[in-house]
Amino acid sequence: MRGRDIKRYSYEWANLWLIYIPWHFPYQFDESIQGASTKAEEAFKLQYPAVYSHLLQYKESLLKRNKAETGIRYEWYAMQRWGAKYWEDFSKPKIMYPNMTKYIPFYYDEKGFYQNDKSFMITGNFVAYLTAFLNSSLFKFCFLNNFPELQGGTRELRKIFFDKIPVLQVTKEINDSFISKINDIQEKYTTQKAMEIDAMLFELYRLTEEERKTIGFVEIT
Repeated sequence: MRGRDIKRYSYEWANLWLIYIPWHFPYQFDESIQGASTKAEEAFKLQYPAVYSHLLQYKESLLKRNKAETGIRYEWYAMQRWGAKYWEDFSKPKIMYPNMTKYIPFYYDEKGFYQNDKSFMITGNFVAYLTAFLNSSLFKFCFLNNFPELQGGTRELRKIFFDKIPVLQVTKEINDSFISKINDIQEKYTTQKAMEIDAMLFELYRLTEEERKTIGFVEIT
């Protein structure tokens, strides 16, 4: 998923795929393996023949990446920097968003999408509720200016700017109540559904009718 593919409560996947191969794959969890493993390569070749054959065309180039380590500490086909253990986070429920955007969109992902370097993700507790908060009119009204405006009206959504934003702490039960709403709106987006989620947040934050009007919210009838 590229940053440009992420929309508010949705995405437009461009049918792009990423080949990710950790050290010693497919025995990446075998801590007894030290250095480039012939055993791992043979298993990779047997289990994923098409991918192995594809990479074999580029073996010479891949071996030149880091001559002190490639083919020595790890196999020539491995495509991972050591220390990048956060790869498991991609399979967790997470919030995805572009690094620069005009529209400040956030998508709640349970499908295990990977991302390019033009987008970020947030993992942790209560991310369904947090997705609703970040997509809300309340968030944009109060915190849009926390993010610097760049040329063309885009905003830079970097972690250092999110760190300064206070977020109401909620319980698991409250987060669960947002999960069904998020799944529903991401199945088919409507303005009505977005307003219903906004209304739930306003109740949590105990906004008065006057404060809701200031934000520009009109009560659903």
